[in-house]
Amino acid sequence: MAESMAGLHRTCRCAELKKDNVGQEVTVMGWVQKQRNKGGIIFVDMRDRSGLLQVIFEESDCGAESFAKAEKLRSEFVIAVTGKVCLREGGINPNLKTGEIEIRACSIRVLSESDTPPFPIEEESKTKEELRLKYRYLDLRRPDLQKNLILRSQVSTLTRQFLAEEGFLEIETPILNKSTPEGARDYLVPSRVHPGNFYALPQSPQIFKQLLMCSGYDRYFQIARCFRDEDLRADRQPEFTQIDMELSFVDVDDVIDVNERLLQKVFKETIGVDVPLPIQRMTWQEAMDRFGSDKPDIRFGMELVNVTDVVKDCEFVVFKGAIENGGTVRGINAKGQGSMPRKKIDALVEFAKGYGAKGLAYIAIGQDGTVKSSFAKFMKEQEMNDIIKAMDGENGDLLLFAADKNKVVWDVLGALRLELANQMELLDKNEYKFLWVTEFPLLEWSEEEQRYTAMHHPFTMPMEEDLEYLDSDPGRVRAKAYDIVLNGTEIGGGSVRIHMDDVQEKMFEALGFSKEQAYEQFGFLLNAFKYGVPPHAGLAYGLDRMVMLMAKMDSIRDVIAFPKMKDASCLMSEAPNVVDPKQLNELGIGITETEEKGE
Repeated sequence: MAESMAGLHRTCRCAELKKDNVGQEVTVMGWVQKQRNKGGIIFVDMRDRSGLLQVIFEESDCGAESFAKAEKLRSEFVIAVTGKVCLREGGINPNLKTGEIEIRACSIRVLSESDTPPFPIEEESKTKEELRLKYRYLDLRRPDLQKNLILRSQVSTLTRQFLAEEGFLEIETPILNKSTPEGARDYLVPSRVHPGNFYALPQSPQIFKQLLMCSGYDRYFQIARCFRDEDLRADRQPEFTQIDMELSFVDVDDVIDVNERLLQKVFKETIGVDVPLPIQRMTWQEAMDRFGSDKPDIRFGMELVNVTDVVKDCEFVVFKGAIENGGTVRGINAKGQGSMPRKKIDALVEFAKGYGAKGLAYIAIGQDGTVKSSFAKFMKEQEMNDIIKAMDGENGDLLLFAADKNKVVWDVLGALRLELANQMELLDKNEYKFLWVTEFPLLEWSEEEQRYTAMHHPFTMPMEEDLEYLDSDPGRVRAKAYDIVLNGTEIGGGSVRIHMDDVQEKMFEALGFSKEQAYEQFGFLLNAFKYGVPPHAGLAYGLDRMVMLMAKMDSIRDVIAFPKMKDASCLMSEAPNVVDPKQLNELGIGITETEEKGE
């Protein structure tokens, strides 16, 4: 039977007690982790968000009634215990924050009883994720998840403090917006009072934060909820959180400076990691050429090597054909993997095909210098020696090559170097390697739409020296855009924005928008720009991704209180779900059933 806590007051959390508190009478409240009855003495491990504490019940200390209650305790009962802090009699437990002390109880109240939980509440749970997500409120009691969410809270608090000290104002922007065609798919919200019209949930506060710069607010930030209706993966959710900021009267270096100092402060004060400044910078072109990725993991080498010039005269049709079609031949050197079994090499070939490769050429160099290759019979001996030399190949190395259009070669080898690094255990989660990637292409060609699309968004400023190419050669224009990358994951990105009418007009033309279409979609922003807009720039972090890496987790679900599944559903609340037909009628919405196609 649950009891009231009337007259009781918690004096501290369980793991806030230490040796200095010995002799004090305290009242602690929390959940029963475990109860052990040794006959005449009962040991209870008590848990709250701060950690575990051992409580000892003896009838001579707590009386018959409290002892009887302690005998009936089970896991996840909620209890309040008053007692005296003592040194542990059974020896120190070095694995606990409270390992030197225990409480000798003088009274107990059972505030709430519990059914047997569907899985044990323990760190590093082996329970299937689906079951844990169904009972997320229980899963969140696990100490490792609580630690992650406490870290997330600390990151948010420190960010707010730092940005406030730097002169930023925290301003909220609307959740109900107008849908725009650029970017990912919107989540739509029907309007009851405007039948047939819809709001869109924000994919980011982009337009509104630019309007705030037009309004003279100078430095804005927001810890903003954003929504994207897109396919999910480990580091993606339909609703997510951004640390969003915008600054006026700044250029690239100003934005990078304030963010480097923010990262340095947050990482030092939360997880004790020193971030040396300045953070390394690398252009997009260099990142692609060296790592095959615009978010390279620089914790290890295995860089791409362009061997096009070395093999341009060879008779190997795969290399020859790629070069003739305007592509390149590049390779990576997996050091010490020359003895990899053929079966594993074949698996790497299949892996590469998943990223667009037609195949994968290889040279395996034995420890004794013998060479096995998938294409040696098409090469002269000198050509093989030259390619091995160009790849810095040594005894025991495995050289892997892709030949195709640049984009395919980059995608294949960029993914392959990460796969190999994983297999070779080169990825150390205790190492934090930051990198700024700069000078992205402003536009990218969409085969599907047969037009250029913005690599970031339509308001990104081109590099001044490339402005002349916006009309004649849009594909070569670089953007004043920058991403901050940590251990191969993009944790934030931003750009300098266009504040000049003529440049913005040219940008819309390059994107295939007429003036009318541009005004139809972004009219309120473009009109605002007519009334004096300052030069401005911004950046947004994915808070979930950043905390995931700080907490050394593999999925952002482990740092979000109530995440969705891969199909954007919530197993706990059963969202999304059907609604009352009356609600649909009010909105003028009808549901059309579609028959599922048979086999």
